[in-house]
Amino acid sequence: QVQVVESGGGLVQAGGSLRLSCAASGITFSINAMGWYRQAPGKQREMVATISYGGSTNYTDSVKGRFTISRDNAKNTVYLQMSSLKPEDTAVYYCNVERATFRSGRRYGTGNKYWGQGTQVTVSS
Repeated sequence: QVQVVESGGGLVQAGGSLRLSCAASGITFSINAMGWYRQAPGKQREMVATISYGGSTNYTDSVKGRFTISRDNAKNTVYLQMSSLKPEDTAVYYCNVERATFRSGRRYGTGNKYWGQGTQVTVSS
């Protein structure tokens, strides 16, 4: 059974830093992209950052230059280093892992994603 578990959330003052980790276990397949999403109270879940198997990254505009996503493929783990945090970054942060498929020796995403339960990040002003 696949489990995706986030950790590292907490309470931090504005301008501070946090590092989130997400580990996927029970994986019996290849992984494609991994990503971080967040949902603030009363708002829809939004993409924060994603990273491909090869390390290509994508960020939402509001976190560019402040957040860095990275991954360790050997450990099925993805990280989110968050710096210069703002009160508007307060949210529950979720991690997901996308299952991969292969065609002609190339890795592709399947759209089949496994989600964690989330970790709370609260930034005080």
